[in-house]
Amino acid sequence: QVQLVESGGGLVQVGGSLRLSCTASGSTFSGYHVGWFRQAPGKEREFVAAISRSAAVTGITYYADSVKGRFTISRDDAKNTVYLQMNSLKPEDTAVYYCATDTDSNTWGNWGQGTQVTVSS
Repeated sequence: QVQLVESGGGLVQVGGSLRLSCTASGSTFSGYHVGWFRQAPGKEREFVAAISRSAAVTGITYYADSVKGRFTISRDDAKNTVYLQMNSLKPEDTAVYYCATDTDSNTWGNWGQGTQVTVSS
């Protein structure tokens, strides 16, 4: 079982940047697909980005249309960490950001506790 911890959130102005980290422990991280999700107040959790496990074709990434061209997901399995570089931030990016891995039941699981991102205008 893998445990995930997100970090790197904070308060940033419109147009600014943040880099979130998702650090894993308890299992071999390289064997998992990893995704970032977010949940804004009063809204459902939504997909942001994902990256394939290292054993697959290297570095296949997926993005929600709302973040494409602004956010970049990457992984460093030597550090058991997946990153989400967020540039050109907008107020609508304000949310709690979570990371998760794929599971044997083909769902997302092993959720972290989340990190708050607030973009002020």
